[in-house]
Amino acid sequence: MTDGTQGGTLALTHEGKPGLPRGRSRLPTRTVRASQRERLLRAVIAAVAEFGYAAVTVADIVRRAKVSRAAFYAHFRDKESCFLTATHEGWQLLVSRVIAAARAVADDADEEVLRVGCRTFLGFLGDEPAFARVFYIEMPAAGPAAANRLQAAGHLFAQINCTWHERARERHPDWPAVPYEACLALAGATAELVRSLVRADRTSALPELEDTLVSLHLAILAGRPWGTAPR
Repeated sequence: MTDGTQGGTLALTHEGKPGLPRGRSRLPTRTVRASQRERLLRAVIAAVAEFGYAAVTVADIVRRAKVSRAAFYAHFRDKESCFLTATHEGWQLLVSRVIAAARAVADDADEEVLRVGCRTFLGFLGDEPAFARVFYIEMPAAGPAAANRLQAAGHLFAQINCTWHERARERHPDWPAVPYEACLALAGATAELVRSLVRADRTSALPELEDTLVSLHLAILAGRPWGTAPR
């Protein structure tokens, strides 16, 4: 993946484009620093998606960002801190999109909330293939801190599922009570389905998993026979 535009907006780099003005600039210092930081975060996603975390160097990142090595170290301690910041902010953006989409649905439309959440989740990753590869393929190999972040992401989605389920059961008392571990297992199964397509370079096909994810969640959380989830 050499073209940042093919990797989504989170991997849109300035490679081949002019860098920031050198020396004195009419741009406020705060604006310059914010631009440097954004360039670096996008560059590390693009570089790791292309070469893998272990192979990427600070030189690779600053070349894509079109900033100096000194600017890099003004923002980040090392490659790992840059990588962890980029993946954290990308993940936070993903979660905020999912929550916002779900909240836009009527509170009592429980199954539609679930479907919209799954659709938004898959759509975001499909539109951000570089981030999807970095998060689901490269994170486990990027050291203990990154692995812990990935594990925390699974727990966050498990908590979101549990909260949705508890609220839905108030309107659907026939739905079974399920332990937290069931929600965590759903988060793990979802991640593995995503990972399998990303690893096969089929990230654009992720939205096709919508029906599978909805049926899987309803089978576990609502005791629904497979394939009976309404669209």
